[in-house]
Amino acid sequence: MGNILASTFLAVVPVRAEASHRSEIISQILFGECFEVLEKDREWIKIKNLYDDYEGWVDEKQVIYLDNDYQKTEHFDIRFSNSFGAIAIKNQTDNRTFLPLGASLPVNKQGKVEIAQHIYDLESLQHIIKPDVSTFKEHVLDIAKQFIDVPYLWGGRTHFGIDCSGFSQIVYKVCGIKIKRDAWQQAEQGKLVDFLSQAQTGDLAFFDNEEGRITHVGIMINNNLIIHASGRVKIDLIDDQGIFSSDLKRYSHKLRIIKRYI
Repeated sequence: MGNILASTFLAVVPVRAEASHRSEIISQILFGECFEVLEKDREWIKIKNLYDDYEGWVDEKQVIYLDNDYQKTEHFDIRFSNSFGAIAIKNQTDNRTFLPLGASLPVNKQGKVEIAQHIYDLESLQHIIKPDVSTFKEHVLDIAKQFIDVPYLWGGRTHFGIDCSGFSQIVYKVCGIKIKRDAWQQAEQGKLVDFLSQAQTGDLAFFDNEEGRITHVGIMINNNLIIHASGRVKIDLIDDQGIFSSDLKRYSHKLRIIKRYI
């Protein structure tokens, strides 16, 4: 279909494996994220998220098409200063849209959020940051802990439900580091940490199943604590064997490797 760019004016849009509302949700597009349209099937379009190259199907009614200048607009990501909540933007009729952590805000020269013909005012500037990798270690745990007790949701990337790799990706996104969508893809990035004792705040730990496939990821707090999404986002003990679940009172995930991205 050529290089057709699109985004969404909705807070979050499901990305499905197939062109059907009955198909499983494999990821989500957050407000302001830009994607390329690959093909069309009736009211469905297959897209590639330009942030992480992840592909899937979205309902065309939830999409807004862009011109190529959109990517030249300065973008910001949202960081909450409280433990939970959402920032609101208002359109020209004063209707509010509440945005999740990690949403992207394309800001025009007048300081307004603009996506095609949709223009919004920001209700507060205190939550808006420009991602800065130089402050990664200072902020990563503050961001990660804002997700404590968020329920696990396959394909989720928001406070209303998140999966393990969506959790690591969004926390990293807000901190200015771009990583892929799935745990196995994230495990192929970064630099290997040789020993658990050398793990630092913000490193990612990966875990495999009996077949040796990477199936889980979490964010290291230090070399014996990890925050991860398993049933819910929570903090557990970790050692050379893996994660010891405080809920199950047993090891739940087998440690494979640890990676560092800065």
